[in-house]
Amino acid sequence: MSPNPAQPDPKRWLALLFISIAQLMVFLDGAIMNIALPSAQESLHFSDGNRQWVITVYGLAFGGLLVLGGRLADLWGRRRIFIIGLIGFALASGIGGVAANLPMLLTARALQGVFGALLAPAALALISVAFTDSRERAKAFGIYGALATAGGAIGLLLGGVLTEYATWRWGLLINLPIAAIGIAGVLAVVRDTGREAKRARLDVPGAILATAGAVALVFGFARAENDGWASAVPIGMFLASAVLLAAFVLLESRVKSPLLPLRVLKDRNRAGAYLSMGLSVMSMFGMFLFLSYYFQLVKDYSPVQSGAAFIPMAIAQAVGSTQIAARLSRFVRPGRLMGTGFAVSGVGVLMLAALDPGSSFVYVSAAEVVMGLGIGTAFMPAFGLASHGVDAFDVGVASAMINTSQQVGGSVGTALLNTVAASATASFTASRTGSAGLVNRALVHGFSVAYVWATGFLIAAAVVAFVAITAGRPETAAADPAGTLDERVKDGDHDDRLPSMSR
Repeated sequence: MSPNPAQPDPKRWLALLFISIAQLMVFLDGAIMNIALPSAQESLHFSDGNRQWVITVYGLAFGGLLVLGGRLADLWGRRRIFIIGLIGFALASGIGGVAANLPMLLTARALQGVFGALLAPAALALISVAFTDSRERAKAFGIYGALATAGGAIGLLLGGVLTEYATWRWGLLINLPIAAIGIAGVLAVVRDTGREAKRARLDVPGAILATAGAVALVFGFARAENDGWASAVPIGMFLASAVLLAAFVLLESRVKSPLLPLRVLKDRNRAGAYLSMGLSVMSMFGMFLFLSYYFQLVKDYSPVQSGAAFIPMAIAQAVGSTQIAARLSRFVRPGRLMGTGFAVSGVGVLMLAALDPGSSFVYVSAAEVVMGLGIGTAFMPAFGLASHGVDAFDVGVASAMINTSQQVGGSVGTALLNTVAASATASFTASRTGSAGLVNRALVHGFSVAYVWATGFLIAAAVVAFVAITAGRPETAAADPAGTLDERVKDGDHDDRLPSMSR
């Protein structure tokens, strides 16, 4: 029996701890694998052409199944789906850690993506329904936002340590003890205080269309990065994705129990949060990538040194989420908080555009701190708005949309900014043949041009946040995280949902 939703769960802070530990595993995994991949390639003897698939296959499964994972959490129970995702992610990590060849490693990475797509939206939904007090809710999302934004930087450090002092396999096997702690804690203290729609049917045609459309989109951007934007495969994937997603939207407007109720997207605050988050992640994924290249290729840092070089950003992100955003959210509207955070982060990224091969780490770390404070401040209210005003039945799928915006934004940003940087580097090299230090100067020039583009994405994210997000402060906007009957009546969707809810 779940506790009365009107009464706060007495174990909610302990539950947040274990949910965060489990979710941190997902945040760390991608960054660790980026560092460990060269060693894995050498160990398993696969080609440079196949190397990208270790990352891409995970992104395809994760990004393609997020909406389905969020709806399954709503239908079958968020705690249940969270535990299934956690166990499955751990087992897949174990398979990858003992992989004897590339097919076995790719299978493990695909399974990680599948179970990560269950785990991620369920985690956010559990937090959303557990914290109903506005101040506590702000703190909870501040902690979650800090993990979400700092997880990549921490993963780079951990990946460097494991790769340099142990083996690349521990980049995957490290998930087993983390998952064991998370599973034990979740079983002991996490409760699903949301209502479950156990009698509702899963929208199978919608699930097929959404998954296929999302996979085609992510795959198209992944191939564009390597094949070029005008190549047949990326263009074909983009067209297929557009057709599939258009069919999905049409279907969702007609079926009785849609996979993604369109009311989730119609609210301007949620839509603004999804869009601004996607735009900002386009910038941040590229920033992480190019700054990692700068440390390792230009500065000749070791994997451990490269990971440690991101620590200022990780600390700043944690401060931005848990201190600045959590405190200011009681007085500042989330749209203004997000817009200001994105703008500040843009200043930090623009500082990186002024780097040269001889720049000091003091300057780089100053730029990291500015970026970290800004993005940490912006992400906390963004996660809170993901489920702003939705019915309890839709919390999981609404939470999945914020993860989807991150995944798609990351895929778009990585492909686009890589293309921009490569083109700028090639142009610089062609115009300055034979000069001293040309390779490093050309690389840094390419990174700088990409950073200017990345700054533009953050400015766009800030504009969207300022203009589209009009929700009030948490005292009025987030006191009812699962939404109220009045909100559902306003959206015009309150007829066929309520009879199917049971507890």
